[in-house]
Amino acid sequence: MKLLLAFALTFSILADAAEPTPTEVKIQAAIDHERRTEADRERDRNRQPLKMLSFLGLQDDMQVLELLPGRNGWYTKILGPVLEEKGKLYLSIGANAVGAMVADKPGFSTTEVVPFNSDGITKSTAEAPRMTVPEFSFGLRKINMVLTFRNAHNFDAAGRANLNAAAFEVLNKGGRYAIVDHTRRHMQPDSAEVWRRLDPVQVIKEVQAAGFKFVDYSDLHYKPDDELRHEVGRQSVTGNTDRFTLLFEKP
Repeated sequence: MKLLLAFALTFSILADAAEPTPTEVKIQAAIDHERRTEADRERDRNRQPLKMLSFLGLQDDMQVLELLPGRNGWYTKILGPVLEEKGKLYLSIGANAVGAMVADKPGFSTTEVVPFNSDGITKSTAEAPRMTVPEFSFGLRKINMVLTFRNAHNFDAAGRANLNAAAFEVLNKGGRYAIVDHTRRHMQPDSAEVWRRLDPVQVIKEVQAAGFKFVDYSDLHYKPDDELRHEVGRQSVTGNTDRFTLLFEKP
């Protein structure tokens, strides 16, 4: 009897363990690929890219727009190969360096930089290095997903509103818009210590004002040791910042 119960329990556990989807297999292959540096890999435990992209609903046949990808292209190195065969990855806003880095490299034949006139980005205040951007269009349509990782805090409210509006314009009906950023306490006053943090409630309201529907969030990057009081670059905080992940949909 005990043997039968043990077998039944084991079978139940195995049955409940979901097989990875074809897209998840591609994500893991991109994560494991030698094109990623040791510095890239050291951040995997913190950023958990497989769980993150699976939560966002990434599929390998999507048309995806990544905003402000960063010079080392941490997510670009994963997204490009996943989307190469059936989908397409677009990069825009400060994307020229990453575009040049991956150009003509295996895994990025369908990765494309969308030109963006950075002359329109200006510093918005003298007190903090935030920027603003006027109304603009990416000139794209029928995008399935727009992603931005730890970038929204660089813009003031007006700049974020114009970014949200441009993201809304490019997406298909049902298209997804995902924002990841460093967490600030709700209604916490601005200061030099928290300028690179955002109130997630404020972000939700801003994105909804652009016409999006808020559909989900993840606590994948919840960090209970981050007191949400210090600059994210401080030695005591960096690499352990609490980050929110918000997922929206174009109705």
